[in-house]
Amino acid sequence: QVQLVESGGGLVQAGGSLRLSCAASGGTFRNYVMAWFRQAPGKEREFVAAIRWIGISPWVADSVKGRFTISRDDAKNTVILQMNSLKAEDTAVYYCAAGTVVRLATMSPANCDYWGQGTQVTVSS
Repeated sequence: QVQLVESGGGLVQAGGSLRLSCAASGGTFRNYVMAWFRQAPGKEREFVAAIRWIGISPWVADSVKGRFTISRDDAKNTVILQMNSLKAEDTAVYYCAAGTVVRLATMSPANCDYWGQGTQVTVSS
């Protein structure tokens, strides 16, 4: 059983930055692809970024490319989402997830086996 715990959400003004962390534990979490999704009120859950525990070449959605980066801290078993130049439309609950997929670009909620509890990100305009 994999456990995922997110932290780092909050309220920020447009143009500001936030750093989300997802601490993974339990089971064979290193076998999974780690991803961030977000869900705004009344909208479907949307893919944001994904990364493997082994190797490099993370994948970031076009909607946040150039502003968001995903990385990992192997020593702390943590995946990090650095969000810069935040916009009001980035407001959502952000979820960390662990799943299985061959190509990171095809990551979707249906591929994910484990989810964190979510953390609220609110960007004021």
